[in-house]
Amino acid sequence: MIPRQVFNKSILILLALAFGACSKPSEPVSIAPSSQLESSAKSDAAVSDNSSIESAYQHKQSDVQVSGRGKVVKLLVDDTQGARHQKFLVRINPQQTLLFAHNIDLANKIPLQVGDEITFSGEYVYNPKGGIMHWTHLDPHGHHPSGWVMLHGNKYQ
Repeated sequence: MIPRQVFNKSILILLALAFGACSKPSEPVSIAPSSQLESSAKSDAAVSDNSSIESAYQHKQSDVQVSGRGKVVKLLVDDTQGARHQKFLVRINPQQTLLFAHNIDLANKIPLQVGDEITFSGEYVYNPKGGIMHWTHLDPHGHHPSGWVMLHGNKYQ
């Protein structure tokens, strides 16, 4: 028999994966800069908490599609080796920060400032420091759930 706590957390993770699988765009999306920025309060409102991220961190899980919200606490130097990534840290609760690796070869750079509140969707990868968020952009090949970052009502993907 599966303990109730393990069963409940498993259900949360399965729901997070199902949500990610359902978030693929329904039509081909251009990678042109004008298509990478759109206003969408609906997506922002759909993100209510960080429980799926906190559960993945607690269980040391990776490659989990999640959504969440947090505050930008540090802007880091862009990674320019290979595929270019905008890097920044986001605090999602008093004990946990996430390192974001937002691909700026496939999406517009986000005009962030320390203190900005964001919501986001992407793939979580465990590490002992809190975790890494990536795939916060459209997949040009359609093989991966598309992610996004919302800032001041604008969606960057």
